[in-house]
Amino acid sequence: MSYLSACQSNVDIQMAQYAVNGQKVYRNHCQNCHGAKGEGLAKLYPPLTDNNFFALHREKLSCIVRHGLHEKIEVSGQQYDQPMPGNNKLTDLDIAYVLTYVTTTFGQSDSIYSHEAVKKALSHCK
Repeated sequence: MSYLSACQSNVDIQMAQYAVNGQKVYRNHCQNCHGAKGEGLAKLYPPLTDNNFFALHREKLSCIVRHGLHEKIEVSGQQYDQPMPGNNKLTDLDIAYVLTYVTTTFGQSDSIYSHEAVKKALSHCK
């Protein structure tokens, strides 16, 4: 009898866990404004599909989710100035989950936002 060695790596398992949990957080806290597919809402709320924005602001994303955003930003060549409320009830791990979900699902990234990275980023919020 042969054994199948189709087991996923620990990294793949963690990525899947973060993405599944992140989808739940996204649906409850982000989807109303940013859309089911991260498409945003016209000129009010930005799409979450801009890989360049994610790359340029990777360190700030945790702070934006936790504390909100109250300044004008440019995403995909479009200016947005609608304030985003913070989500101070989300745990650091919830933020890691939702950022992993958003950047891997809508932004097509292949890297996880670790719990440790989110905690570190949040300690530097201004």
